[in-house]
Amino acid sequence: MSRRRRSVMSDELKTELAKELGFYETVERDGWGGIRAQDAGNMVKRAIQLAEAAARRS
Repeated sequence: MSRRRRSVMSDELKTELAKELGFYETVERDGWGGIRAQDAGNMVKRAIQLAEAAARRS
């Protein structure tokens, strides 16, 4: 039985983070499935940093 996870991050945020972290070319060429686990982890870490910074501002 295959379960498909619903994305927590918007596509816009994922794209912005991939560009910032320098692996967007891989996403364009191979799709999101083509990125390394390390890149995905770095993307999540950066998203958490941005969310924490936004929480501190409000």
